[in-house]
Amino acid sequence: MVDVTMKVNGKTVTKSVKGNMLMTEFLREELRLTGTHVGCDTSQCGACVIHVNGNAVKACTMFAGECAGAEVTTIEGMANKDGSLNVIQQAFQDHHGLQCGFCTPGMVMSASALLKENPKPSEAEIRHYLEGNICRCTGYHNIVKAILAASGQDVSAIAAE
Repeated sequence: MVDVTMKVNGKTVTKSVKGNMLMTEFLREELRLTGTHVGCDTSQCGACVIHVNGNAVKACTMFAGECAGAEVTTIEGMANKDGSLNVIQQAFQDHHGLQCGFCTPGMVMSASALLKENPKPSEAEIRHYLEGNICRCTGYHNIVKAILAASGQDVSAIAAE
């Protein structure tokens, strides 16, 4: 066991963890932050995307100990300070960018990272960026629309599927 200290969603936490504890397990089991979903444990689905020091990472690919001293943001930390949905979360709601919701936390976290890198991405750029995130329900169309809307772009030109 090793003590690990990091800042998660703005709060400093210290926990004793096994060396092989994944960040998904740390967040879900130790901190009870269950918005980070475990879909595959093989880095294929993107349901576990979090931000570590501002970079999007798949939490199933990191050990908790690797985040010692890091600033970690999970889906629970994405809301506005007053608890309302942030612009990306609101766009997902407004444009029906979710169905079952299982992939949604990872999609929102990935969308946030994309918009940080590229504030006005094209539809093709969004689709390319989301290649590491699997959604089994939506067909991605409304997710792409939501991300375009969150970036402040007109979505009326996107044909309905």
